[in-house]
Amino acid sequence: MFSRKVTSLSELQGVAKELISEFQEERVFAFYGKMGAGKTTFIQSVCRALGSGDNVTSPTFALINEYNTADMESIFHFDFYRIKELEEAFDLGYEDYIYSGSYCLIEWPEMIDPLLPDTIVEVKIEVQEDESRIITAEKKH
Repeated sequence: MFSRKVTSLSELQGVAKELISEFQEERVFAFYGKMGAGKTTFIQSVCRALGSGDNVTSPTFALINEYNTADMESIFHFDFYRIKELEEAFDLGYEDYIYSGSYCLIEWPEMIDPLLPDTIVEVKIEVQEDESRIITAEKKH
């Protein structure tokens, strides 16, 4: 299991690179954590590690943002926090993105749990009493 303790924002880029390296064959990453745990901030670092120079922001209202790497490969960033019904994910065409072979970074995946593919990387961010974060990841089958 992948596990890192992060005590400052400056460490995120290195941890993001390690995460991508650890799960080189995977493309769907589901990010779990309480509100304010740092999911979007960590996803910004993951996008940088994947080679994107785009402005990475939370797609809270749009539900999905698309970023590009320097090689013009797509990275899809989902935020399902505001989703009320699974049909909204179908309306978005989530399957086209999830099964595209492109990187898919999903915030609030628990809102669409029945729709997630069988194989994903679950990334959990836990806030510690000292405000550090423990980031763990494992492949879910």
